[in-house]
Amino acid sequence: MKDLIRLPIIESSQVGEARRLAAALGRGIGFEEVLIGKVSLVVTELATNLIKHAGGGELILHSIGWEEGKGLEILSLDRGPGIRNPGESLRDGYSTTGSMGTGLGAVDRLSSFFDFYTLPGQGTVLFSRIWAAPPPETLPQRPLIIGAVCLPVKNEEVCGDSWGAFQTTDRVLVIVADGLGHGPEAAEASTLAVKVFEKNTNRSPGEIIEYLHEALKGTRGAAVATAEVLPGQHSICYAGVGNISGSIISSGTSRSLISHNGTAGLSLPRVQEFTYPWPEDGLLILHSDGLATHWALEDYPGLQTKHPCLIAGVLLRDHCRERDDVTVVVLKTNSEF
Repeated sequence: MKDLIRLPIIESSQVGEARRLAAALGRGIGFEEVLIGKVSLVVTELATNLIKHAGGGELILHSIGWEEGKGLEILSLDRGPGIRNPGESLRDGYSTTGSMGTGLGAVDRLSSFFDFYTLPGQGTVLFSRIWAAPPPETLPQRPLIIGAVCLPVKNEEVCGDSWGAFQTTDRVLVIVADGLGHGPEAAEASTLAVKVFEKNTNRSPGEIIEYLHEALKGTRGAAVATAEVLPGQHSICYAGVGNISGSIISSGTSRSLISHNGTAGLSLPRVQEFTYPWPEDGLLILHSDGLATHWALEDYPGLQTKHPCLIAGVLLRDHCRERDDVTVVVLKTNSEF
């Protein structure tokens, strides 16, 4: 069973297909039938809205399994006219098309978490997360909240990119790996990189990359980057080889992180760690070269305040190269969600 589904929604018959696939994805991770009913309603509303209000778009459905539990994430992406009155759009009875106006309000109520980002004339991205069960209240507070999209190039079944993260109460470690090329062999290299990362989370970013280099010999190799964020010490340590891009964004400023040339598993001429200050309002964005590098978050007023999954979704919609696998990972202080 696939854990990720990307669906174009451009005509009404695709709404039913989206609902069917979402239900199957929910069953695959153990959702009970009542919860599958909620998932089906959410996907139906979002897909219908794409056709009715935006002239089409796409849905990304992704099953997740974290310490918080199992769940389903749904992103709706469009380049339509945007939501005219965002503040009113969640109120039952509000409609711009003469319908009953219960769509987004229903999605909000049915979701464990729901939010959206919209700009006039530029479109809308909506994000819904539905947990199989409420996350345990005994879980320790995590310093950062993480969101990501990781998609294969079109016509490929598997993604040659991978990512992973590890958190304690005072430390966050994240990796993005991009296997050379795309397809199964690229996926083998990037997946192995994340597995090695998960076994070495007690090490620093530079040390992890050195371990990855040894482990990936015999594979196609991968571009990799790892970052360690210590919010209490207001610092971030970063090491990267190859074309993984990293940026720290704070109060309208952006700072690019330095990676060296090389490919883990093939050629690693130099590994170097760089330490940067981590701001209170810091936002860390890591992405593979499936995303163009010319994006600027200041082009999206208010986006920095949104959930990391929304930020990743907006960047994906507007800057995906479409000819390679793409991964966007976003981390921000866990104070608003």
